[in-house]
Amino acid sequence: MKVRVHAAGVNPVDYYTSSGRAYNRVLALPFIHGWDVAGVVEEIGYGVNRFNVGDRVFGMPWFPRQAGGYAEFVAAPSRHFAAIPPGLSYAEAAALPLAGLTAWQMLVDVARVTAGQRLWISAAAGGVGHLAVQIAKARGAYVIGTARAAKHRFVSELGADEVVDYTTTPVHEVVWDVDAVIQMFGGDAGLAALECLRPGGTLVSAQAAWTPGLHERAEQLGVHACGYLVEPDAAGLDALGALAASGDLRVHIAEQLPLKEAARALQTIGDSRTTGKIVLTAA
Repeated sequence: MKVRVHAAGVNPVDYYTSSGRAYNRVLALPFIHGWDVAGVVEEIGYGVNRFNVGDRVFGMPWFPRQAGGYAEFVAAPSRHFAAIPPGLSYAEAAALPLAGLTAWQMLVDVARVTAGQRLWISAAAGGVGHLAVQIAKARGAYVIGTARAAKHRFVSELGADEVVDYTTTPVHEVVWDVDAVIQMFGGDAGLAALECLRPGGTLVSAQAAWTPGLHERAEQLGVHACGYLVEPDAAGLDALGALAASGDLRVHIAEQLPLKEAARALQTIGDSRTTGKIVLTAA
């Protein structure tokens, strides 16, 4: 179906793709950035029965292939979208798909987090992290988040039970016996995170492929480690929408910019200066 884009989310993967540092390093040019979109159904094709023309929808079409979300229109299968809940703005909806699905799939589909478990969520003030904290709390988990001191209040207000300043304290010295770690970083940080797990615990990393020796060290410690790359998921989008509608999930938008300032948005993301998400809005 064809969707008129009202807002598009900006993610680190957009910056990494533009700088040639993403997993899809070989790109067919011209390449249009953007996977997070929210807008209105403009046209539907044969067999589309989940939506009608005029419906408000949000999604993460085609990831990790090119979707072209930084545009006026996108076309993709209806299964890549979900209905925007009443009360959620286009900007809020556009900020949810990639970061929200990453958090949801890492927590629910891979780590299988349940009530009463202890979690460590790294980069808890970031795009994925701030949503992961709220999803984990909604599932009844005890959450330890890591962030710079200036962002501790923000992370606490999300519901985190503890917040640790990773810039002054080696996390593995103060966090231990957790059931799962949601890790945004690789390298030494990923290896150190393994030390915080209880026997049989699980590390889910967005950077496992760039962490040499991760799986070997996990085996030595008697824990599990796996990498994860988000994928389109209509059921996951519906779950995120339900949490947002109930008030259990609040997406924090750090900045809204017009589409013509996409380059500025990408640079801001690349400089790691954001708390929450940046969203581009159509004119």
